[in-house]
Amino acid sequence: MDLHRHGADKETEDVEPPAAGSPKSGRDIAAIVGEIVRGDPTQQRSGRLISTLAGVLRRQRQGRGYGVRSFGQRMADEVLAVAPRLPVRDLATLRKQFPGRGPDQVADALIEGATKASAAVGAAVGVWALLPIAPLFAVEVAAETLAVAGIEIKLIAELHEVYGLRAPGSAVDRMTAYTAAWADRRGVVLAPGNLVLAVGPALRRRLSRRLARRAGRSVLSLGPLLSGAAAGALANRRETRRLGRMMRAELRRASPGGNPRAF
Repeated sequence: MDLHRHGADKETEDVEPPAAGSPKSGRDIAAIVGEIVRGDPTQQRSGRLISTLAGVLRRQRQGRGYGVRSFGQRMADEVLAVAPRLPVRDLATLRKQFPGRGPDQVADALIEGATKASAAVGAAVGVWALLPIAPLFAVEVAAETLAVAGIEIKLIAELHEVYGLRAPGSAVDRMTAYTAAWADRRGVVLAPGNLVLAVGPALRRRLSRRLARRAGRSVLSLGPLLSGAAAGALANRRETRRLGRMMRAELRRASPGGNPRAF
């Protein structure tokens, strides 16, 4: 299945913001995150989309913001809803976009692209951190966390494609598996019978903890020693690159038939 064009194709700025609590708000969040992970990773564009996403999240929360305890749980629900709609490229699409390159070369390109996108998001949010109005776990940090999770889950999914290790099942099954891989920082783990693990309390807890830690690092990186766009970009670039390289190394070892030169 080619998921490259899956999701919203129109600019999210044209999407009318939903009313608080509207069922449409979940679809809009997925559409905005899809645009963030799909498009040109510039600070200006990322800032515009992150601002739109923060607005939807704020209206969804009816201005209440996010508490420390509830943050991870609420973000876990959002990520699980967004993941199946991420514009993941399948193996055939990647072959067309990277002709003549081997798996490691394509993996390097994917990691670099995700790193740039993550850095652009961090830079956009880093600018807001200079304003003396953002409380801990503000909606803007929630928007950044959701966007970066989307970027990194998409990266993990495409790296599995590159190394011939696509998770089995439907698109929803696969994206759930890749979300679990993101939470656990390892390749897809299958249940007995080569089945994808279903969403359950254990996965939600692991995902919640991972998201809370991810947001905490964002807040700390914007502390007194660093400030603004440079700090946000640096923190996200480092974390996404580290995750991508770790995942590439594991998938390369697990790739069937070793590591072929061309895929």
